[in-house]
Amino acid sequence: MSSDNIDIKKLTAQDLDQYNGLLRYAFQVTEKTLLESGWEDEDIKQSKFPVLERANVWGCFDEGELVSQFAVYPLDMNIHSVVYPIAFITSVSTYPEYSGMGLMSQLMKKGLREMRDNGQSLSLLYPYSIPLYRKKGWEIISDKMSFTIRDVQLPKNIEVPGYVRRVSWEDSDFMDLHTQFAKQTHGCLFRNNLAWDEYWKWDEDDTTVAIYYREDDLPRGYMVYLIKDDVMYIKEMIYLDMESRKGLWKYIGAHESMVSEVRGYNYFSEPIAFSFDDSEIKETIRPYIMGRIVDTKMFLEKYRFRGEAEGDVTLRISDSFLEWNDQSLTLDIFGGKCGITNAISRRHASMSIGTLTTLLLGYKRASELAELERIEADRETIKFLDNAVIHKKPYISDYI
Repeated sequence: MSSDNIDIKKLTAQDLDQYNGLLRYAFQVTEKTLLESGWEDEDIKQSKFPVLERANVWGCFDEGELVSQFAVYPLDMNIHSVVYPIAFITSVSTYPEYSGMGLMSQLMKKGLREMRDNGQSLSLLYPYSIPLYRKKGWEIISDKMSFTIRDVQLPKNIEVPGYVRRVSWEDSDFMDLHTQFAKQTHGCLFRNNLAWDEYWKWDEDDTTVAIYYREDDLPRGYMVYLIKDDVMYIKEMIYLDMESRKGLWKYIGAHESMVSEVRGYNYFSEPIAFSFDDSEIKETIRPYIMGRIVDTKMFLEKYRFRGEAEGDVTLRISDSFLEWNDQSLTLDIFGGKCGITNAISRRHASMSIGTLTTLLLGYKRASELAELERIEADRETIKFLDNAVIHKKPYISDYI
């Protein structure tokens, strides 16, 4: 078996069976799993048609057999109130007998080069191996927090002027609310039709959508949940203001006699316990999404710095995987934007492309990264970077 016989090409709908087979083998999706989830084999195959039609899927073929694949799915993302076209990487898989041959690295480079050509300066992925993706330039940029609240700990005596109404999955207020939320939330992805299809794919039929409406009937927040075996599972809860947040928690509290506990997820990267009268709830946090700047100059052209930041800094960026990022850049920052010049600043900082990504996305401060020896710079430069970059962790709830 030799990589010399491998052909790299884009997949089409005619490759659906092989695409699906590799996915199921790599992630061990068994017939039992499909049956328990209510999905028939043909349903799974049909659900992948949109991915092959709307995403760029690269594959390695050995004598016509698909042995490795890498899908790039286009989305838009709010980065510090600027909308960026980005790429969500998914379906990364290789048959074990072909591992160690460098096939995935070849596919990644093909995909990343195409992202650059398409103006997608940032890529996201959900990692099955953080160390592996770190070696390729990705870094952690968001967290996923899980919480468990006992029925006796649910908020009580909440008064709000509005009301909650349960609606259908296709309700326009529901989907419009997410778009409004994405417009005002750093890190949030804008969901298109395929993203919504992925959002619902594995949910049970009893999953419910509830919307909070203001007194004037304006929708301001929603929650997606399932009640099963005396537990309320909250898949997602978003709100545009504190009134809608309180209104949704009042609605959750109204289920006190029906459930023994409430379990859910929080993607704001901040604990929610403090906001409860009884804060002794269970919360866990884990890294969630990794990001990678595909083209540094392209990314910085749109990037928004703090408006009051002013000055220049020379960054030495190391990127062993993408040669066009392996360079020194001098940023001249003024009025929330930056220009790139050929001058050399008295402020110098050296870091990897992954570290630059997590810094600019707001997941880690320059001072934190310097303490971890991820940035090499003097105190003045570290302070300048911390004053220039907006410190807000990304809210990323989607996993394509």
